[in-house]
Amino acid sequence: MSILTTTSVADAVSRTHTISILVENRFGAFVRVAGLFSAKGYNIDSISVGPTEDDSVSRMTIVTHGDDGIIEQITKQLNKLIDTLKVTDLTYEPLVERDLALIKVQTTPETRSEIMQIVEIFRAKIIDISPKTLTVEAVGSSEKVDAIIKMLKPFVIKEIARTGRVALKREYYGEVE
Repeated sequence: MSILTTTSVADAVSRTHTISILVENRFGAFVRVAGLFSAKGYNIDSISVGPTEDDSVSRMTIVTHGDDGIIEQITKQLNKLIDTLKVTDLTYEPLVERDLALIKVQTTPETRSEIMQIVEIFRAKIIDISPKTLTVEAVGSSEKVDAIIKMLKPFVIKEIARTGRVALKREYYGEVE
């Protein structure tokens, strides 16, 4: 008879992981990281890449699914890549994260005010307007962005452009003395 310990049960649970990777800002770095995921058969839910405060370094934020063992394998493989400077699994760290979505919604004079109320409730912004559409900018957690998209769906969403998650480890948490 086999008995699973609490640790092995927790390790076997597949969950969403947010991985931050600092890479040298050189030709091919992005392709090598994406290629590693592809070659190993790991799925990327979202990926965001951009420069950091140092022009020679880029930050990649990758959201993927897997149990802790698979994520440990991924981080070890990422650390072996030539351009990789630092890999951090932010999943169990206090962090600040944001997603951005631009959502073009079909509108009529009758529905325009209702859409504007939804936008206001979600603290989003209307960034473009035409006689037949409103374009909304929604920024926040992925759950918040998902929620506003669900609320706007009944009005007919014409287009969505969405970034992946961007995240940084929170440096301070606790009480101020």
